[in-house]
Amino acid sequence: MDDNRSLRVLDIVAGTSVDGPGLRTSIYFAGCTHHCPECHNPESWDPSGGRIMSIEEIVNRIEEEDFNVTFSGGDPLFQIEPLIALAKAIKRNGRNIWCYTGYKLEDILANGRLRPILNEIDVIVDGRFEKDRRDVSLKFRGSGNQRIIDLRKSDLPNSICLLD
Repeated sequence: MDDNRSLRVLDIVAGTSVDGPGLRTSIYFAGCTHHCPECHNPESWDPSGGRIMSIEEIVNRIEEEDFNVTFSGGDPLFQIEPLIALAKAIKRNGRNIWCYTGYKLEDILANGRLRPILNEIDVIVDGRFEKDRRDVSLKFRGSGNQRIIDLRKSDLPNSICLLD
């Protein structure tokens, strides 16, 4: 596997409306070290799960489906280098990208390896799922600690713009 040109993908679901506004193509990536208690997708924790897909294969699938994109998992940032390359390819095609991660935005900003992804995605849903703060009434997230951050309207690192 060429670590910078391919990713481990559990599933690609086109036309979903639960991972961001409108119909989207959600890509569920393998690997997560957060191991949140009562995670809705613990099978995604295995970094060797799913199948290897090239960035080109994933981009072709996205273009066939013709929707905006959501990265989920697992934690997409577990495969950060090829994820950045994928995000750049998706953005070249004019797509909006949402990304779910167990990392907090502040931790991503402080990590030189993770930070570049913030230039490529439009909205980040940050923070681990916390079972004690589970709230089924929340839109596009599972627990009250998670934030939906509009990165294009935020002035990082000075201020963040939350979406309702």
